[in-house]
Amino acid sequence: MWRGILIFLLLAISVVAADAQRRQINPIPFSHEPCSVLDGRPCTPSYCSPLEPGPCIPEIDYPYGQNLQLTIESVPAQADRAKYQKPDHDLDTIGDLFAELRSCWSPPPDNGRAGMQMSVRFSFNKAGGLIGPPRLTYATAGVPADTRTTYLNAINSSLKACLPLKFTSGLGGALAGRPIAIRYVDNRELGK
Repeated sequence: MWRGILIFLLLAISVVAADAQRRQINPIPFSHEPCSVLDGRPCTPSYCSPLEPGPCIPEIDYPYGQNLQLTIESVPAQADRAKYQKPDHDLDTIGDLFAELRSCWSPPPDNGRAGMQMSVRFSFNKAGGLIGPPRLTYATAGVPADTRTTYLNAINSSLKACLPLKFTSGLGGALAGRPIAIRYVDNRELGK
């Protein structure tokens, strides 16, 4: 009887401790070292408990700028025109990939809307083809459905015109399956 009560008490304490540990804020961000009772320096505690289902995955705050996000304007600024030039070699860097994607964009000539923004998300395979169709993640609010469809069709046709991209083996292996988010901004002066 006492043994059962002791086990129940220990389980209750571990649940409370695990819950308190989840709410703890790490005062030193990006110090991703495993914790040990013998360590005398700060570390990132693991947020796992024997009562949680599934594998133990510690929470990691990745540094800013380590994701694949890109903004493409219909009319680039004068200072950014070099970023819109198509590379004349196989794509070997993220900068080459972004330049290729920028050079592919052609906004819709009809049914365009000044200030229209649309974001899509997709992934490439190793050979430079798309893994599934681009997924719409954002469109400017208050825009009619036919305008959204026109822009989405322009995005799809612009991407299809450039595919398959010619990756080097290193970049193809590094990019395969990683999501890429692109925000298209139609900053043309339409109707003037």
